[in-house]
Amino acid sequence: MKEVFEKLGISDVNSGAYCGEWLDTSGEIIEVFSPIDDSLIAKVKSASEEDYEIVTQKAQEAFKIWRMIPAPQRGEIIRQIGLELRKHKDNLGNLVTIEMGKILTEGLGEVQEMIDMADFAVGLSRQLYGLTMMSERPSHRMYEQWHPLGVIGIISAFNFPVAVWSWNAFIAGVCGDTMIWKPSSSTPLTAIAVTKIVHKVIEKNDVPKAIFNLVIGRGSTIGERLINDKAIQLISATGSCNMGKKVHQAAAKRYGGVILELGGNNGIIVMEDANLELALKAVLFGAVGTAGQRCTTTRRVLIHEKICDTFAEKLKKAYSSVPIGNPLNEGILMGPLVDKATVKIYLNALDIIKEQGGEIIYGGKVITENVLGECYVEPTIILVKNDMPIVQEETFAPILYLIKIRDIDEAIKFHNDVPQGLSSAIFTNNLQYSEQFLSHAGSDCGIANVNIGTSGAEIGGAFGGEKETGGGREAGSDAWKAYMRRQTNTINWGKEIPLAQGVKFDV
Repeated sequence: MKEVFEKLGISDVNSGAYCGEWLDTSGEIIEVFSPIDDSLIAKVKSASEEDYEIVTQKAQEAFKIWRMIPAPQRGEIIRQIGLELRKHKDNLGNLVTIEMGKILTEGLGEVQEMIDMADFAVGLSRQLYGLTMMSERPSHRMYEQWHPLGVIGIISAFNFPVAVWSWNAFIAGVCGDTMIWKPSSSTPLTAIAVTKIVHKVIEKNDVPKAIFNLVIGRGSTIGERLINDKAIQLISATGSCNMGKKVHQAAAKRYGGVILELGGNNGIIVMEDANLELALKAVLFGAVGTAGQRCTTTRRVLIHEKICDTFAEKLKKAYSSVPIGNPLNEGILMGPLVDKATVKIYLNALDIIKEQGGEIIYGGKVITENVLGECYVEPTIILVKNDMPIVQEETFAPILYLIKIRDIDEAIKFHNDVPQGLSSAIFTNNLQYSEQFLSHAGSDCGIANVNIGTSGAEIGGAFGGEKETGGGREAGSDAWKAYMRRQTNTINWGKEIPLAQGVKFDV
C-alpha cells in the first residue's frame, strides 16, 4: 500500500482543494479508513467555504479561455489524460480497491473505464454536430449550434469513486466546460490521485490550469454550497434518491441544470423458457459484484413459478461457492461493504424483511471468521412477495429478492411496480416475450436488456434511468448535449424581411 500511495502522490495528510494548484485548505480533517481491515490509511484537510470560493473563481476564469479553444484541441488534452491514466492503471486500480473495497479486477476495470471514456471523448471532440433546418422564408438559412455551458459541478458516489467522474469530466471537457468535482467523503483519496494525474497533463500544455478542479468536504457544507451556487450552470450528481431530490430542488430555485443518476431497484425477469445457466451467471454477478453496491446491482429476480425452485437451488449453490475476503487477493470475488454504517443498513433491512414475512434462504449474517475487518457480510437470497414494502426500496447491500410470477404480463407489472427505473433485463428465448419487454408497454427503465444482466453497461450508450432514478444521462450516445447550450440561428441573405407564419406587418 505504501508503494501505491507514493507513486500516486498520496501523503499522510492531503489537501482537499485543487484549482490548478493545491490550496492550503482550512476545513475539518477527514479520516479515511480502508474497509478491508478498518485501518486508518490517510487524512484529508477538507475545503472550507473560503477555499470553495477560490476554486469557483478560478474555474470561472479558466472557462472564458477554455471555451474558445477549438474542440479538437480540447480533445487532445483528454487524449493525453487517457495516456497518463494508462501509466497509472495498476496503482490507481489498487487504490480504488484499498479505499472502497471492491475486488481488484473491478478496481482495475474502473480505471479501464476511465481510459475508454477518454478515447470516446477524443472522437466526440470532432462530432459536436448541430442541424440545418429548412426555413419557410425565402432567402433564409436556419441552423442550430452548440456552445459550452460554463462551470459544472460533479458529485460522485463512493461505489464508483473515479469512473463516474470521467463520464462527466471528459465529455464536459471536450464540450468546453470547466468543472468542480466533489467526491464522496468516504473515498477522497482516489479523487486526489486522479487530480494529480490530470495535473501532470495540464502542466505540459498551454491551457488554463483550473479546468479539472476538486473540492473535498462534507455534503452539509461544501455540498450545500455547490448545489446552491448560481455560478454553477449544471450539477451532475450520483447518489441516493433523497440526495437527488435535494440537488434538484436547489437547482430549480436558481434555474440551474441537473443530471441525476440516483437509485436503482433493478429487476431481472426469468421466464420458463430461459437458458438458466446464462441467467444464473448474470444474476450472480449482478447481485454479488461490488458486494451489491452498484446502482445497477440486481436486487429483484422475477422468476416464473414453474422454474423458481430449480433456479433457487442453483443460485444457492452458486452463492456458496463465492470466495469472500480481502479484495486485493487473487481469486476473491466479493470484498467488504464500504463501511460499518453500511453493515448496519444491511442488518436493519434483514430485520424488516423478516417482520414483513420474507424467507431468507441463503446468507443473512455478518462474517467474522477468516476476514480482516468488520465490514464483511454474506450475500443473501430472500423469497418475498411483490407487495412487501421493503421490496419497493433500494437497500445498497448484497440482498437479492426472489419473486414468483405466473406469466409475462404479471412479470412486467411487478417489474415496473417500484419507484426506481434504472436497469432491467429479461431472460427468454421467446421472441414475443423479449419484444413485449422492450416495447412501449414493457420495461419502464432507462436500460433494458435481453439475455444479459442489469450490471456492467458499456460507455457507448447513454447511461441513466427514469422515475426516481432521476432521468439523467451520462457517457455515450448524445449525452454530451446536456453539457452544452443549444442555440438556433437564422440568417437572412435576401433583400426582403418576410415574417414567419405569413404574418403581415407593413407600415
